Amino acid sequence: MTAVQAAALQQPAPEYAIDTKKLNLWYGTFQALYDVDLRIRQGMITSMIGPSGCGKSTYLRSVNRINERLGYVRIEGSIDVMGQNIYDPGVELIQVRKQVGMVFQRPNPLPVSIRDNILFSHRLHAKGGGDVHQGTPDEIVEESLRTVLLWDKVKDRLKRKATELSLEEQQKLCIARLLPVKPKLLLMDEPCSALDPKGTEAVEELLWELRGQYTILIVTHNMAQARRASEECIFMLMGKVVEHTLTEEMFVTPIHKETSDYIEGRYG
Repeated sequence: MTAVQAAALQQPAPEYAIDTKKLNLWYGTFQALYDVDLRIRQGMITSMIGPSGCGKSTYLRSVNRINERLGYVRIEGSIDVMGQNIYDPGVELIQVRKQVGMVFQRPNPLPVSIRDNILFSHRLHAKGGGDVHQGTPDEIVEESLRTVLLWDKVKDRLKRKATELSLEEQQKLCIARLLPVKPKLLLMDEPCSALDPKGTEAVEELLWELRGQYTILIVTHNMAQARRASEECIFMLMGKVVEHTLTEEMFVTPIHKETSDYIEGRYG
């Protein structure tokens, strides 16, 4: 072990998993984010609320650097993930995607077996020799599915196509697929919007199971879900952060009138 590696191991983990400073983003000539300063605490569940088009999903995609795929997007400012600016020219995109897992509104399992879905990203990242789960394929599959509370339901049908699962099971599988590459962050963009109440409840229970092991940032339009399933809450409006505080405080004693108006249904 080199002196640099030893020093890195001795450094305490940063308090904030995400530290955003003066983030501005444009889609062509349209500015979607304005001087966003956000600090997301490590190991906690943080929700983002606000009306459609206020910049929630844009912020989420910025943390995963998905917006870069659009040639007309321009970004200024910085986003530190676990203490490193992910927009630094020396940062490799594949390493960002490894650290920051993304779950979308509608489940998107690969049209292959349940087992191959779990092993897909592991096989991809293991070729680079990075920090991934070091167990056997069977161990990786079982541990990932147990973590998302899916193992007992699917252990006897691992070779069946993942698309045959229920929507709730597919969404859990999409989360499980991220785990073998040991992400630090789980970003979730309306992960329950396609689910029925029972499926929504199951995913919310899973979030609390994962709390502490991962930092979770969830975008939701469901006020009740934000209150049930997060510890801190962020309210965004017209591309700006209006309020960021403990979830219970935001819903009981919001500081800003705009926040109160939105929560009580007078706006958006």
